[in-house]
Amino acid sequence: MIDIGVNLTNKRFDKDRSDIIVRAKVQGVERLLITGTSVEESLQALGLCQEYQQQFPKTLYATAGVHPHDADGVSDDYLVQLTQLAQHVEIKAIGECGLDFNRNFSTPEQQLKVFKAQVDLAAKLDMPLFLHQRDAFEPWFSILKPFLDKVPAMVAHCFTGNAQELKQCLAADMYIGITGWLCDERRGQELRDIVSLIPLERLLIETDAPYLTPRTIRPRPKSSRNEPSYLPYVVEELATITAIDPKEIACQTSINAEKVFNL
Repeated sequence: MIDIGVNLTNKRFDKDRSDIIVRAKVQGVERLLITGTSVEESLQALGLCQEYQQQFPKTLYATAGVHPHDADGVSDDYLVQLTQLAQHVEIKAIGECGLDFNRNFSTPEQQLKVFKAQVDLAAKLDMPLFLHQRDAFEPWFSILKPFLDKVPAMVAHCFTGNAQELKQCLAADMYIGITGWLCDERRGQELRDIVSLIPLERLLIETDAPYLTPRTIRPRPKSSRNEPSYLPYVVEELATITAIDPKEIACQTSINAEKVFNL
C-alpha cells in the first residue's frame, strides 16, 4: 500500500518518527508521501526524505506547495523556492494547494492568487497537482479546468464532496484520495453513499495523519493521533462498502499512486 498523504512534519510525530515508519511497513504500507503545506514545511518534508533515505530506502517522498491556510504568509519569492524544491527527485507533486473558504485562514483573494500561481507552476514543471478544496468547489474547479490537459495528473486529496462534485472530478480524469473520513458514519455518510462511484483505476488511499483517525479501529487507540499504519482500516472500509476485495484495492491504488507520482 502507498499512503499518498501524511503530514509527517507535524510536531506530534517528533518523538517517534522512525517507529511510525516501521509500524507502517509492518502493516504493508510500503511508501509514504509527505505533504508539503508551505515552503517551510515542504523544505522539512524534503529533509525527512533525505534524513531517512539510508534507514528506509525508497520509502519517503514528498510534495511541495502552499496550502490555502498559508496563502497570506507567502514570501515574494515563494514560487522560486517551490521551483527549486521541485528539482529534487524526492518531490513528486506541487501541493498541497487549493482553496478553503470554510475557515478563510487566508483571504479568499490571496487564496485564489496563490492557488492559480501554483497550478501555473505545475503546468510549467510538468508535475502533478495535490489538491485541497473545502466549500469552494466552483472557483476551485474553474481555475483547474484550463489545465486539465496541461499537467500529468490532478489528485483531489482527502475528498469529502458531494455526488455532483465527485462526478465532475471524475469526468475531468482526476484521481480521488480517500481517507479515514470514510470510517466515520457521523460526518462521512455522504462520502460513504457515493464512494462506489469511483472507478478503481481513479482511487488513491491516504491517512492525512495525524488527522482523521479511522473510527473503526478496535480496540480504540489510546492516542487520537492518526498514523500511516492505520491505512488498512481505510482499505477495509472501502472493501466493505464497495464489495471489492481489499487486496485488489491495495494493489490497484498502489499502481495508481506509482503512475501519478512517478514512483
